[in-house]
Formats: sequence, structure tokens, C-alpha cells
Amino acid sequence: MEKSLRAARLATFAYFALNGFLLGMWIVHIPTVEEHTGISHAVLGWLLLLLGGGAFAGMQLVGRLADRFGARKVVPLSAALCSLALVLPGVAGNAWTLGPALLVFGFGNGCLDVSMNTHAVQVERGYGRPIMSAFHALFSIGGVIAALVGALTLSLGLGAAATLGGMALLGLAAAALASRALLPPESVPAEDAAATKSGAGERGTPSRIWILAALAFMLMLSEGVANDWSVLHLKDVLDAPEATAAFAYGAFATAMTVGRLLTDRVAARIGTVAVVRYGSAVAAIGLTVATLAPGVPLALVGWTVFGIGLSGCVPQLFSAAGHADPGAAGANVSRVAGLGYLGMLAGPAVIGPMTHLMPLNLAFFLPVAFCAVACFTAPILRTGQPAKTPGTGPEPARQEA
Repeated sequence: MEKSLRAARLATFAYFALNGFLLGMWIVHIPTVEEHTGISHAVLGWLLLLLGGGAFAGMQLVGRLADRFGARKVVPLSAALCSLALVLPGVAGNAWTLGPALLVFGFGNGCLDVSMNTHAVQVERGYGRPIMSAFHALFSIGGVIAALVGALTLSLGLGAAATLGGMALLGLAAAALASRALLPPESVPAEDAAATKSGAGERGTPSRIWILAALAFMLMLSEGVANDWSVLHLKDVLDAPEATAAFAYGAFATAMTVGRLLTDRVAARIGTVAVVRYGSAVAAIGLTVATLAPGVPLALVGWTVFGIGLSGCVPQLFSAAGHADPGAAGANVSRVAGLGYLGMLAGPAVIGPMTHLMPLNLAFFLPVAFCAVACFTAPILRTGQPAKTPGTGPEPARQEA
């Protein structure tokens, strides 16, 4: 059983890396696709909403499918769909064909996102200790690999259609190879699932899931603020050169990746409640430092600390949602991931209008407040932690802060 768990964990790593890689390949080719289709930045912005809408729809649909048929069947199909859909933006010739292409690609991305997180919860249940954050770190690493591969193919003058088509074939192969190691649905004992369901009504699990989803919305909106505004903060507020300003996002992204690689060990020692409580508090402090920094060096320190604090929080929310009811893990993860994804998309829409009323850096106090809310609401994670499956893995991690 331990060998199958290790193999399933490696396979899940592969799917997270693949998801980050496929999404990263699209991001790298956005300028090329924009030029090829002859659309403006404004039109592209509207079309990207279709990608987000497709992702949200995929998340809501696939969660129930994973609960009904098992992640072992749904994850490879989702990965195959996402891989095939990557080709579509590369062959789009105008806005009318790019829109549906992004809708389908977003749908495939949403399906893969929720299904692989659902399987990650199942693997984590087998281990009986926190392992979710490392999966999310592999997503980030997949994006880095995509940036390197994309830079190489673009420097060689390869077109978007050829590159994305080749990467789609690679994705199909990876999805097929990794599928053999995924866990079957029955690996979660039926009596445990029934016990969890029977107690769900007494503990008010549905409302708890929505609280977790609201926290995911706030924390992923905060993450989206770093993605969308950190570089502009250094450039426009602190008058940093463009090359220097780019280090703001680089510092944040690096801190997020490293933090997620380390969070599982920390969570096993101090508990997931403490990870979210102290992580969101550290994130609030880091963003406050960046907001009030009088110069670039201190601002970079602030963005780095912000990334370290945020890094382990969202994976714990996904994990708690999945463990709340093994029989409805997919549906619960889809709710938390879906609302969190909306938060990520809402970052530009929320902060942008605020800059008409106040300086950009002062608008950052909204995500600071969201991090503070997460800090005080962290005890909601105390139930629904990874439960040890008999005969597998070490003892469960501590739940208390």
C-alpha cells in the first residue's frame, strides 16, 4: 500500500506540474497570439474573462464528476482536455475564434484544477499528514518550466500553433503515463466516508465550506494583487526602473514557491490552523511593509515576506474542504477553488477603481485587511483535517495551533 501511495503522490505531482506548464505556455504566448489575431489589449482583456468563466464552469462540473466516478478516471480526462485545448488559441485567427478557444481552454484548466486537487486530498488522507502545499509548489514550478521552454521556442522563431501543438502532444503523453498510478475511489474506507457524512449536519459542514470558500476568495484576491500590481507598485509609486520593478513579482513568486515546498513540514509540526493563522498574519505584515516602504529595497523585502506568509494558506483551505466529507470531496473542493479563482480574477477589478480615489499603495490595505480576517478565522480549519487511513502513513499531524 505504501508503494502505491508513493506512486500516487508522484503522479499527482506530475499533474500539478502539467497544469502549471500548460497554463504557463499560454501566458508566454499571449503577445504572439494577440499580434496574430490582430486584437487590441482592451479586446484581449474582455476575452480573458471567457477563460475565467470557462474555468469556473469546469470547476463546478468536475467536482461532482470526481465524486461520482472517482478522481482516477476524471483527472486524466481533464488533463487530456486541457492539453488538447491548448492548441486552440494558437490556431485562432481573430477575436471571434479566439474567444471560444479561450473558453474551452479555461474549461479544461478548471476541470484539471479541481480534479487533481481532489485526488491530492485522497493521497493526503492516505499519508495521514499534510502534503498539499508541495503539490501547489509543483504547479508554480511547472509555470517556471513553461517560461523557459517558451523563451527558447520564441527565440527560435517557432509559431504559436506549432509550439502549442507540440506541447499539447507532450501533455497528452504525460497525462496517460501518470494515470496508471492514481488511486482508485475505494481506497477511502466506506465506513469513514459514511461517518463523516453522518456528522456533517451536526457540525454545519455546508456553512463551514462556504466560510472556507470565502477565505479562499480573500486570500487568492490578495495573491492576485501581487501578481497584477507588485511591479506597478515599484515602478509608479517608488519610481523604480522597469527592470528593477520586475524583481517585485520575482521576489513574491519565488517566496511563494519556496514557502509551499516547506509548508508541509511546518504544518505537520504546528498544525494547519497555525499555518493559516500565522501565515496570514505574516502576509499582512509583509504587505504593510511593502505598502509603506519609502524605497525599493524595503519594498522588495515586504513583497518577499508577503509571499512567504501567503504560500501555505490556500492549500490548507483546499485540504480542509476535501477532508470535510470524503464522499463529497470533489464538490467541496470545487466550491472553495471556484470562489478562490473568482477572487484571483477580481484583484484587478477591485484595486483598479480604488486607485481613482487613493494612491495605489494605499489600496493594498484591502488585501491587508483580508489577511487579517483569515488570521482570526483560521480555527475554522480545526475540523476536517487529514485522517490516517489504517495501515498507511505516519500519525496525523497536529490540528491545534
